[in-house]
Amino acid sequence: MLAILLAVALGAGAWRAGGWSGLALMGSALVLWALLYYNQIMTVMRRAADRPVGYVGSAVMLNAKLQAGQPLLKVLAMTRALGQPLTEVGVDPEVYRWTDPGGSFVTAEFRGGKLLQWKLERPAPEAAPDPAAEPPGEA
Repeated sequence: MLAILLAVALGAGAWRAGGWSGLALMGSALVLWALLYYNQIMTVMRRAADRPVGYVGSAVMLNAKLQAGQPLLKVLAMTRALGQPLTEVGVDPEVYRWTDPGGSFVTAEFRGGKLLQWKLERPAPEAAPDPAAEPPGEA
């Protein structure tokens, strides 16, 4: 509703400022804005298509960069990969997971396309052998 009111107000202002030429200029500006936004979406999706689904270089760095309210498109741009979906298609909230080569992963929940919450999980560290428990080596 707000977008419609804004468009009507812009149209009225453009008409008052320049008549038909003002409306043409406003229409051209709106088309330019739409094309720039479409180009941004296509660039992000093209980069994401070149990487495996659910892959991220570092889950820890992704966790540090995430902020509540970020749009899904911005998260896709940061990870450069589509997230592995953990929910059915069309279910709100949507849950995605990105995993790094070390086994750490970030699970993110999106509601209405905005980041609601996320959680970083790391694999349990492997137990290092206790040097005191080994028999002394022969010299």
